[in-house]
Amino acid sequence: MLIERNMQIAFAESATAGSMASAFALIKNSGSILLGGIVCYSEKVKATVLNIPQQFIDKYTAESAEVTRAMAENATTLFKADLIVAVTGLASPGGSETPDKPVGTMFIHILSPFGYVSHRELFEGTPEEIVRQTIVRSGELIVDILEAHPPEA
Repeated sequence: MLIERNMQIAFAESATAGSMASAFALIKNSGSILLGGIVCYSEKVKATVLNIPQQFIDKYTAESAEVTRAMAENATTLFKADLIVAVTGLASPGGSETPDKPVGTMFIHILSPFGYVSHRELFEGTPEEIVRQTIVRSGELIVDILEAHPPEA
């Protein structure tokens, strides 16, 4: 759908650690749609490269809807893409998990010419399965956005 619409995509990834950009790189003619991505697994990279204030990260945690949205918005300074997909979350223990935000909680934020989608979902499984499910769900959200806004005839 992106190729048909001559649209380009870029990623700001934390918990998926580049897996989303890698998945898109494997499709036929990916060079015409994939601009690239940044892996900002460390909150220091979120702060220094994506210019998310440390106080903001401290307030909401590095794995939150708020930080995911900031990642997507601030990635627009790095990539002039039609769609920017940002992902944070807890694919494995050791982050900011709580009873309200257990391991498996993933945050997806997509900026597009049609607005934005902010999505939170709880996945189950191994870290690899959680990342894979996040990639699939992100793809579904992208398709939903594009299907809701058909190209002009």
